[in-house]
Amino acid sequence: MSKSIPAIAAAAVIAFVGLTHAVSRVEKARPIPAPAIDEQAGDATSEVAVLAGGCFWGVQGVYQQVKGVVSAVSGYAGGEKRTAQYEQVSTGTTGHAESVQVTFDPRRITYGRILQIFFSVVHDPTQLNRQGPDEGTQYRSAIFPTSEAQANVARLYIAQLDEAHVFNKAMVTRIESARTFYPAEAYHQDFLNHNPTYPYIVYNDLPKIANLKRLFPDLYRADPVLVRAGR
Repeated sequence: MSKSIPAIAAAAVIAFVGLTHAVSRVEKARPIPAPAIDEQAGDATSEVAVLAGGCFWGVQGVYQQVKGVVSAVSGYAGGEKRTAQYEQVSTGTTGHAESVQVTFDPRRITYGRILQIFFSVVHDPTQLNRQGPDEGTQYRSAIFPTSEAQANVARLYIAQLDEAHVFNKAMVTRIESARTFYPAEAYHQDFLNHNPTYPYIVYNDLPKIANLKRLFPDLYRADPVLVRAGR
């Protein structure tokens, strides 16, 4: 992801262009069908989903504004503990993907609805090893199920959307074996909410928040649940 801008003037230009294009990005987004098969409601008050869909700034930012989400933490999944560091993950050789650990209350929002937001608002599940300007396996579209029930829902949902030709191309989202999730460095947490005018955020991620509010008004929360607020 683009984390450094060489000059203030360049940043200003990018921000202006980003604001111009953000409108069209919001207008193009459309709803997708909910999963036909979802997890059964139970007595659990907490469940964890681990998802990868490009730069974790935007993924985290979206889920922080979803009702029923208790926390959303940026981090790494798919590789080993010793390589769970931003500089190493950025090489694309560690097996890690920039991921977000979403803890939610299944009595308020189902895992299927978490995935519906993931596929419709968070990222483009037809892009292989990239999202927007970010390229590499660390930006892949992936789901790390934390239970067999989650794996089943994800598998059937992807098949449902592909069979219905919801997207113009086949989905490339991988369902990967559950791996340990490693939280990212502190400066990555809550990045979208603390840097709403940062050019990368303006162009790539703020439209996602607008789409969440427009397409899922019943699930949108104006007050994001922040990582640092809970410390």
